[in-house]
Amino acid sequence: MGMNYFTNPVVFILDSVFSFYIIAVFLRFLLQWCRADFRNPISKFLITITHPPLKILRRFIPAIGNIDTASLVLVFVLQLLADVTLGYVQGTMSFSAFNIGGLILTVFAQLIALLLHVLFYAVFARALLSWFDQGGYNDISRLLYSLTEPMLRIFRAMLPNLGGLDLSIVLALMGLQLAEMLLLPPLYQLASLIG
Repeated sequence: MGMNYFTNPVVFILDSVFSFYIIAVFLRFLLQWCRADFRNPISKFLITITHPPLKILRRFIPAIGNIDTASLVLVFVLQLLADVTLGYVQGTMSFSAFNIGGLILTVFAQLIALLLHVLFYAVFARALLSWFDQGGYNDISRLLYSLTEPMLRIFRAMLPNLGGLDLSIVLALMGLQLAEMLLLPPLYQLASLIG
């Protein structure tokens, strides 16, 4: 009982810290990829907290075009460390039963899930803010626009002319949910078979 008493708070703290930093690095990667305004206070905050490890990684991992590969590597390594650390603390992972193949595939699936969730909530938040902030000049609105507009543009091109009615947000939300349902279960199943 004593072990469980201390394990749950430790797991909660570790999970929170890892999740926060993984999301911060991932958001920095996405905002850089979609060329968001990095003078924005939110962008500046993400740059400040993610710069130290990325500065080191970029010495060895060059960017490919406008893809910041150092950020992707850092996100992958952080998620891998989070899974291993939490697995050992919770007692669900041991050195004798360690399977790198299954773990790598699980991390890959988790990062796809993170991408889909970030995009889903960004599109949803953009839709909500558009009802209240018609000007669209605040920092959050501008970042959400930068993050979601490339995807929404694709969905808009798929829709017929509806006389000014824009259903791209509805289509994007449905598409992201569908992608999660179709992509993630096979990946997790394959990871459990390998593991």
